[in-house]
Amino acid sequence: MSSSTKKQVENLLSIAWMASFIATLGSLYFSEILKYTPCELCWYQRIFMYPLVIILGIGVYKKDAGIALYTLILSAIGGCISLYHYGVQKVSFLGENSVSCGIVPCTGEYINWLGFITIPLLALFGFSIVFITSLLILKKAGR
Repeated sequence: MSSSTKKQVENLLSIAWMASFIATLGSLYFSEILKYTPCELCWYQRIFMYPLVIILGIGVYKKDAGIALYTLILSAIGGCISLYHYGVQKVSFLGENSVSCGIVPCTGEYINWLGFITIPLLALFGFSIVFITSLLILKKAGR
């Protein structure tokens, strides 16, 4: 791998790490500062986002493109959960026919910026950034 490609991979790792870090801080802000109780689907999304901060942090520190396979998989699963959760919130058929989430309904929208930006959509943005950067890292690293 050329030095230019190595630098691109390092930059992509940093972008992915920043996206996961910001998403994690955002989720903690909503639950710990604003006191929004996460629903069950939100917890599943956290299960896939929080480890990304650590894995990508190690990848940035060690300049290891190999971690991209793991972050690709975690972000894909988390992104699917976020997409489904967003659908439960915004598509009446899904919301009406979804399984009960527990104490906090998964159809609830603590935020609804501009009429469409909800917490699951924000999580989907974070997962998408990590997924795309992971794909690019794997492509550039020749894996």
